[in-house]
Amino acid sequence: MKNTFINSDDIRHDFSAAMSEMYQKEVPLYGDLIDLVTEVNTAVLSEQPEVRQQLEHTGELDRLNMERHGAIRLGTAHELSMMRRLFAVMGMYPVGYYDLAPAGVPVHSTAFRAIDTQSLNNSPFRVFTSLLRLDLITDEALKQEAITALNKRNIFTDKVINLIKRFETQGGLTADEAQQFVKEALETFRWHDKTPVSKTLYQRLLAQHGLIADVVGFKGPHINHLTPRTLDIDAVQAGMQAKGIPPKAIIEGPPKRDCPILLRQTSFKALEEPVSFQTPEGSYETGHHTARFGEIEQRGVALTPKGRELYDRLLNQARNQLQATPNADNATEYYQILEKSFEAFPDDYLTLHNEALAYFYYQVADDVAASGDDINAHTDDEAQTNALSDSVSKQTLSELIEQKIIRLEPIVYEDFLPVSAAGIFQSNLHDAEQSHYEGSSNQQAFERALGASVYDELALYQTMQHQSLKACLSTLGSDV
Repeated sequence: MKNTFINSDDIRHDFSAAMSEMYQKEVPLYGDLIDLVTEVNTAVLSEQPEVRQQLEHTGELDRLNMERHGAIRLGTAHELSMMRRLFAVMGMYPVGYYDLAPAGVPVHSTAFRAIDTQSLNNSPFRVFTSLLRLDLITDEALKQEAITALNKRNIFTDKVINLIKRFETQGGLTADEAQQFVKEALETFRWHDKTPVSKTLYQRLLAQHGLIADVVGFKGPHINHLTPRTLDIDAVQAGMQAKGIPPKAIIEGPPKRDCPILLRQTSFKALEEPVSFQTPEGSYETGHHTARFGEIEQRGVALTPKGRELYDRLLNQARNQLQATPNADNATEYYQILEKSFEAFPDDYLTLHNEALAYFYYQVADDVAASGDDINAHTDDEAQTNALSDSVSKQTLSELIEQKIIRLEPIVYEDFLPVSAAGIFQSNLHDAEQSHYEGSSNQQAFERALGASVYDELALYQTMQHQSLKACLSTLGSDV
């Protein structure tokens, strides 16, 4: 009898739900944050029907309340390689390369996530995964002690490794195996309040950087935050203050806009938690650690290379004008500078499309479509439709959009922003001073440790846009 395997999307969905339940028990304030986000989203959907309609058109409405991302930090190449294999069981693949060292955080990272529209709508769970750059620790003796500590630990259970191998060998997991996999994989992300290092070593690591202590000083890569998606991050920021949830001072990313772009993020401040440090005699002494928090994100349209270049230029312009790291003392000034700087970035979807600044789904208007095809429809004659979509002129496309035969819907940005991620990390590690690290970005070293190349996120968005145009032209047929 042939085994029936569980879809990786379903395993990912079950894992993200189990992760959220675990984290709410570990960090109860995160449950309060989810309640606040749900209140805000419900209000936006009720008061702004155009937002609801947009989410319905892109297939995102049903996944709004299950939207989560998490973040972990790893210490060794072995851990990163095995984590890639673990995430592959859940249909999550490394997308993008992020070097946070120039922003003062000694890691480089990728995001494990699904890579096609349908899978993302089934379960959008993603994990921002960082690898500690030990080469950036300047104290050679401390570096060797960190390497020794990391090499002693094993962050994966034997059972989950066996299930990963079984998945790779047989091409999937049965229902019972999938259930066991979720249970065992969760152990890697669980919080442990007893550390395998001494308090003295922990404090020396902390003096180098809070993130180094967080990675090296613990039994495993405890999930350090989870993130619900909101439709109005400014309302959540204000709501946190009103409900006694301490927010970080600055919303990271672009300013508030009519047409959101990329990613805006904020969080509640990291908790100071009691931990027990191991002594040479094998007993424990008390202490505390600060790392885990709750984050909120508002996602906008994905930008093209041209759009990203403009975004980066305007963001750098604003930060250079501020001449300081944005913080509680200069928040009002920073927001004013940021909004002024981003006046140069068009704030309507048609202009963003026409100037090739952002990626969009092309969809046949509801009153035109007869076939009911959605954005993932495939034509029977794929070669013919490919040729047609490649040859259709910008003028013809613009006319179809202007005549409301084709409508534009934004492709949501599924990825991350290095400066924003660094800002979140720094504020929640209580690093008052901005660190600086010399050394160039090293994607090749990261991919060697990973054991694979990362996907180019911009190419994925371009493919989504192109496939939606194919579907449109297939539906319209000879009318084009």
